[in-house]
Amino acid sequence: MPKTWDQLEVIQPTVLKMLRNSLIRNRVAHAYLFEGLRGTGKKEVGLLLAKSLFCLEPQDGYFPCDKCVNCRRIDNGNHPDFHIIEPDGLSIKKQQILALQEEFSKTGVESKQKIYMIVHADKITVNAANSLLKFLEEPHQQTYAILITEQIQRILPTILSRCQILTFTPLSPKHLIEKLVSEGVEPSVAPLLAQLTNNIDEAMELSKNDWFAQAQKIVVKLYEVLKKNSLEALVSLQDQWFEHFKEKEQLDRGLDLLLLIYKDLLYIQLGNDQQVVFQSEMDRLRQYSLQTTGRSLAEQMSAILEAKRKLQANMNQQLLMEQLVLKLQEGSSFV
Repeated sequence: MPKTWDQLEVIQPTVLKMLRNSLIRNRVAHAYLFEGLRGTGKKEVGLLLAKSLFCLEPQDGYFPCDKCVNCRRIDNGNHPDFHIIEPDGLSIKKQQILALQEEFSKTGVESKQKIYMIVHADKITVNAANSLLKFLEEPHQQTYAILITEQIQRILPTILSRCQILTFTPLSPKHLIEKLVSEGVEPSVAPLLAQLTNNIDEAMELSKNDWFAQAQKIVVKLYEVLKKNSLEALVSLQDQWFEHFKEKEQLDRGLDLLLLIYKDLLYIQLGNDQQVVFQSEMDRLRQYSLQTTGRSLAEQMSAILEAKRKLQANMNQQLLMEQLVLKLQEGSSFV
């Protein structure tokens, strides 16, 4: 469903403020580059800007009405003077840019202005980028470009210099939780997802992922056996952990989950129950929090962070986890 100005302003207040001021003062740039992580609203803002420029009955000089024929056609992807270019296969090719230039050389079908949006602009080939550069250097009157990228470092400096760059910041955990719950994610699971990623798309994928659901159970189980003895913990690694967390990325995710358990215990000790992300384990976590100290928890979290660093340095994964288990038990300080 299309996002309204108010909805997007909550997520990206700085970007929307700049665009609002440009629209009100009639100083919209000929070329924008929207850059930032996936899931931060770049494409939605691009569509919103297009509607603001084409809307037949804008409110307060910049709010698109979302009701007129132009707003509806942009939402449906069939406005004749608004073009979206996406990678053809793995890249955006020169022929796509040439076809766009030919289209824009014609008189506007509905109005004098034309807008094009290039999604994943970092995937443009060198030849296509050179063709685009000529287009940016000599923009037609009332022609607007919106380039979107998650990897600004891959955009040619010559293209960057001709665009007004707007940086989209990651979603805050609070906004992400609200968004996830509105999309149907269980309120008890949303806080956990918001701590693992600030990407709404990735969070939604994880919420539906059976592997991830099982991973949470295995991580909680490992913490429980860690409280017993080292032998049982090492056996648990062999029986469950290594069978589930096989790839490097999977193990990194498992370590993230384990770290969150220790953070939850610390939050409970500090009286910040609302910060706990393993909501479904709250009763057991309260019990566990009484059996350790804040200093021990800090040492154990440091050990997990060190294990994550070793993982990225390609240390043997089995040896890494066995060492971590022993360190976590050494750091236990029961009261």
